[in-house]
Amino acid sequence: MSVEGEGLEAGKRVLELTNPLALAGISSIFFITTYFSDYIIVPAKCKGQVVRALEDRGFQFEKGAEAYVNPAARHDRNRSSTSSFDYISPSTPQPTTIDELQARTLALLERHGILPKVDDEIRLLQCAGRRNDSDGSPADEMALQVGLTKCFLYQPRFLSLTLTESEAASLLLDRRLIPNFEPNSVLLGNKEDFLVPIMLDLQPLPLDATGIVCGVAGKLAGDLTDSPLSTAIDISYLSTARTGTVMVKEKDLDQAMDALRTEEKPDVK
Repeated sequence: MSVEGEGLEAGKRVLELTNPLALAGISSIFFITTYFSDYIIVPAKCKGQVVRALEDRGFQFEKGAEAYVNPAARHDRNRSSTSSFDYISPSTPQPTTIDELQARTLALLERHGILPKVDDEIRLLQCAGRRNDSDGSPADEMALQVGLTKCFLYQPRFLSLTLTESEAASLLLDRRLIPNFEPNSVLLGNKEDFLVPIMLDLQPLPLDATGIVCGVAGKLAGDLTDSPLSTAIDISYLSTARTGTVMVKEKDLDQAMDALRTEEKPDVK
């Protein structure tokens, strides 16, 4: 399902989309935010439940865009986060509030000894290939393919690639891989705007663990107000089968690490 999370920064879009699904008790959700669009990948048997949860949140399906949009939050999107994965347990009582979900998530991570880790050598660039239209050309497409081939040959420390039928390739890559793409203009995006990945090794968690993405995002980007006193951090999120990766700007790294290392110990069973 393609979802337009307009009107929100990357981190707030993660919350806007994962909150209703987490509270609805929907499990096995992949949330992928590309450079251009957001996608929710759900088990076919859960499609109706996901649609109802999004519509209850105010999202509506627009045939022209072939996507769900939230009419209460429109904005000019030019940059995005990346993918995320949401686990919901069908065998335990569902949290009724986001605060409860956040507390339960942090307690679960602590109970399994899952600590945030940062590789000081890795800085990531969120970018995309050019669309196959007036702004792009076959030469651009070939340059992108050659660049990706070089990246894979060099066994990159970090590289994420998202391909869809309707959009150009979306990439999240280690900045040291940028020279593989020539000319440099083949990549869309600010080449100086880097993100720092914070890794969470989720392998110790049971498969039915509760709302990890929503809980972590809520801790960092949970203040949805526009107040200048807001402590919210704009985040991106990428999940794989083994690891959850939160990405923040370098100026927000210390604040994010402090938040994820919170000493609060909620009494969650």
